[in-house]
Amino acid sequence: MGVDLGKICEFKEIEIAGLAGKKIAVDAFNTIYQFLAIIRQRDGTPLMDHRGNVTSHLSGLFYRNARLLEAGVQPAFIFDGEPPKLKSKTISKRGERKREAQEKYEKAKKAGDIKEARKHAQATSKIQPGMLDDSKELLTAMGIPWVQAPSEGEAQASYICQEKDVWAVGSQDFDSLLFGAPRLVRNITITGKRKLPGRNFYIDIKPELIELNPFLEELEITREQLIDIGILVGTDFNPGIKGIGPKKALKLVTETGLDKAIEGGEIKPEIEPGLIREIFLKPEITKDYKLSWKPFDEGKIIELLHEKHDFSKERISNALGKLEKTTHSKDQQSLDNWA
Repeated sequence: MGVDLGKICEFKEIEIAGLAGKKIAVDAFNTIYQFLAIIRQRDGTPLMDHRGNVTSHLSGLFYRNARLLEAGVQPAFIFDGEPPKLKSKTISKRGERKREAQEKYEKAKKAGDIKEARKHAQATSKIQPGMLDDSKELLTAMGIPWVQAPSEGEAQASYICQEKDVWAVGSQDFDSLLFGAPRLVRNITITGKRKLPGRNFYIDIKPELIELNPFLEELEITREQLIDIGILVGTDFNPGIKGIGPKKALKLVTETGLDKAIEGGEIKPEIEPGLIREIFLKPEITKDYKLSWKPFDEGKIIELLHEKHDFSKERISNALGKLEKTTHSKDQQSLDNWA
C-alpha cells in the first residue's frame, strides 16, 4: 500500500502521448497486483487457463504494454527482492486482510451476491509461484527489459531514475518520492475507464505526474522532512501515529520537527525513526543492471500466451500487428527525417 501522501500531493494530469519517447521504470509487483485485482470476470473470478492457472496478470502485462509501446513509451519493469525485516508486520497484516477478504468473497458468491463477491474478490489477489517467472518471460519476449532488485523494487527504480537511465518511476504508491525518484508517474498501467468502488459510475483515468524537487519546494521542506512525514503517517516499515494524517504531519514536521516532538513527548513512535530513514536514504540496491529494449518475438509470445495459457491467438496477433505497424511507421519517419 505504501505511504499515503495524497492530501498534500498535487499531480499534473498528462496524456500517454506526452510520454512518447520516455523510459519509465515500472514497479512490477505494484502493477501485477493491480492486474490481478482489476482483471476479473463478473463474479470476481480471475482469468484462468484450462489447468486453473491464473492469467489475469499476463493479460494486463501483454495488452497494456503493447499499448504503451505503441504510444512510444518504453517501460522497464523492476521486481522486488527480499523485503526489509521491518516490513514483516505489514506483510503479515496484508495476509490476514486477504484471508478475511477470501472468506467474505466465498460467502457472497455462495449467496449469489455477484456485486459483493466481486468487491471482496479484488482484495484477495496473491502472487502465486510461477507468476513472476511467466511475467519475466513475457516481458523478455516483448523486448521489454526487467531488473531484479535485491530488496525494494521502488528503491531500485528510484535509483535507476536518479542515474538518468529512465525518465520517471511508474507506480501507484508515493514511496518512490521518499526513495528520491526525481519523477513519479501514476496510472501508467491503468488508464482508461474505471469503475468507482461500490458505485455504478465510471471515471476517466489518465496518467499523473509529480516532480520531486518542485513538490518539495512548494511545501518548503527537504526530502528528509518528507520521509519524516511518511514516518508520522505510516509506511510499509512502521505504523503511523494515530490521528496524524499528511496535513497534520506536514505541520508538525515544519513547525516542531519529528525528533523534537518525540523528545517533548508529543508523539511516541513504535519504531525508531532513524531505522526508517535509513531504509529510504540508504536503500539496498544494485548497480549491476542493464536496460535494453528490443523487437518483440511473436513466436515466443504466442508460445507462452496461446499454447501454454490459452490466450486467443487472433487477439495476440492483432495486438502485435498494430504494434508492428506503429513501430515501422516511426522507424520510417526517422529514416525520412535523416534523409
